[in-house]
Amino acid sequence: MSHNTWIHRSVRVAVRPLAGTRVTPNQITSARLISGLVSALSFAIGTTSWNRAGAALFVVSMLLDRADGELARATGQKSAWGHRYDLISDGLSNSLVFVGIGIGLRNSPLGYWAIALGIAAGVAVIAILNFVVRVEKTAGERAAELKPWGGFDADDAMIFVPVAMLLGAGPALLIAASICTPVVLLSMLWHFRQVHKRARANRAI
Repeated sequence: MSHNTWIHRSVRVAVRPLAGTRVTPNQITSARLISGLVSALSFAIGTTSWNRAGAALFVVSMLLDRADGELARATGQKSAWGHRYDLISDGLSNSLVFVGIGIGLRNSPLGYWAIALGIAAGVAVIAILNFVVRVEKTAGERAAELKPWGGFDADDAMIFVPVAMLLGAGPALLIAASICTPVVLLSMLWHFRQVHKRARANRAI
């Protein structure tokens, strides 16, 4: 999404000491992916203590998601591969977290519908990633980037995941996610078509 939100700015301060060290942006991206996957597994267990662990890990994963790009920009280590790796890590982490939450809530009032809702939200997240990649392939890197609003962007909405799980509002989170992620997917589809039309128009000139 964007790279100038309040979360990015706060992480930027913590990342500065890493410039000039052997730590690379791709290493941070790998840590982001691992912490996201472990968070998903923690949520899948479904107990209160594991949900708390999953929430904490997901917050760490979100911060690392911002940190890799900040380090890349600060050190001039930006690369097409690193950007693509970042996108894939984000998509997998966010998608599997919803799937993990759905599995963990199989004994909630939602029953096994929780798993279906988690998968639906997870698939929508992967589809959104696919559209981002397609837009960037058509119109260049960051062509799918959305401008932040009030210092926050659409990706920052994922902060509601750990908050909801800590408050015991997992079922409500899944229902909301299964509705909101397809809506975001449709908006990305519209955005992709607009970008594609502009790109074709520019080529025709």
